[in-house]
Amino acid sequence: MLILLALVAGCTPNPLNPLTTAPRTIEPARAADSPPASQSPAGRVRPLAGHPLAAVFDAGTRQLAVLCPPDNPADPAAPASLAVFADAAVPPRAIALPGPATALTSDDHGTAYLAAHGGYFAVDLSAGRVARVTVADAAHADFTAIARRADGKLVLGSADGAVYTLASDASSGTAGVGNRNKIFARVDALVTQGNTTVVLDRGQTSVTTIGADGRVEQALRAGEGATTLAADPAGRVLVADTRGGQLLVYGCCSERTPLILRQAYPVRQAPYGLAGSRELAWVSQTAANVVIGYDLSTGIPVEKVRYPTVQQPNTLAFDEASDTLYVVSGSGAGVQVIDHAAGRP
Repeated sequence: MLILLALVAGCTPNPLNPLTTAPRTIEPARAADSPPASQSPAGRVRPLAGHPLAAVFDAGTRQLAVLCPPDNPADPAAPASLAVFADAAVPPRAIALPGPATALTSDDHGTAYLAAHGGYFAVDLSAGRVARVTVADAAHADFTAIARRADGKLVLGSADGAVYTLASDASSGTAGVGNRNKIFARVDALVTQGNTTVVLDRGQTSVTTIGADGRVEQALRAGEGATTLAADPAGRVLVADTRGGQLLVYGCCSERTPLILRQAYPVRQAPYGLAGSRELAWVSQTAANVVIGYDLSTGIPVEKVRYPTVQQPNTLAFDEASDTLYVVSGSGAGVQVIDHAAGRP
C-alpha cells in the first residue's frame, strides 16, 4: 500500500516541479537609452515622429514600411499605423490599421503582415488596403511576433509563449492552425530560413528552431541577454546579445546544417538593431548612436564600415538592390537613409 501511494503521489502534478511550471527566465535585456547624437548622421534623414516599433523593406515594391504605435499608447485598443516610404522626395504615406499591432514582416511582393490580437493584418502597401485575419481558436492570443516561410505560410508567436504555424489561406478571413508549440516564456521575435522558423525568447535568452513540419528541433542558449534576431541571404541567423555585448552568428537550417553557433564576436555599446545582407551583417550600437557593417565570410566578423546614426538606432532594414541601409530611430529622430552603405561601386 505504501509503495502504491508513493507511485500515485509521484504521478500527481507538482507545482514546484520545473517540468510542470513555466520556463525559468531572467530579466529581459533591452536597448540602451541612447544619448543625444554627437555627430551628424550619415546620409540623409527623413522625418518620422513617435517611437516606431519595427520596419521592413519590401523588395517587390521598393518601399520601406515602418510600424508606428498608437498616438495614445496607454489605450490598449488604440490603433497603430504604417508609415510607407516610397520616394525620397515625398513624405511617407500613413496607412491606418484597424487596431494595435506589435510586429511586422512582408512577402517582398507588396504585402505586409502585422501581428495583432487574435490574428494579423494583411496590408497592400501600394493600394493601402488592410484586411484583418483571425487565427482559428486563438481569439485571446496576444501575438507578439510574425514571420513568413518560403512556402508562404505565416508563423505567429504569442506573449504567452506559443508558436502557431498557420496551415490554410485566409480568403475566408480566418486562418487555420497547422501546428502549435507552447514551450516558451514569451515569443519575442521570429525569422525564417526557408521553411524553418527560428524563435527568440528574451526571458530564456534562447534561440530555437521549428522545422517545416511544425515540430521543435534544436534549442540553444543565446548569450547573456539576447534581444533581436535577423536572417541573412547566406542562410545564417544573427542575434544581438545586448547584455553580453556580442554579435552571435548561427548556422542553420536543414538536416545537414542544424542550428549551431558559428561565431561570437564582441560588439560594445549595447548592440541591438540588426539587418542581414549578402555582403555585410549590420549591427547598431544603441549606447553610441553608431551602426557597423561586418563581413562574416572569413569565419570571424571583420568590420568594414561604420556610420554615425540618428539617436536611438533601434531598427535596421536593408535594400539589397540599391545597397541602401535604413536606420529607424526609436526616439522620434526620424529614418536615416544611407545610400551605397556597403561601399559597392
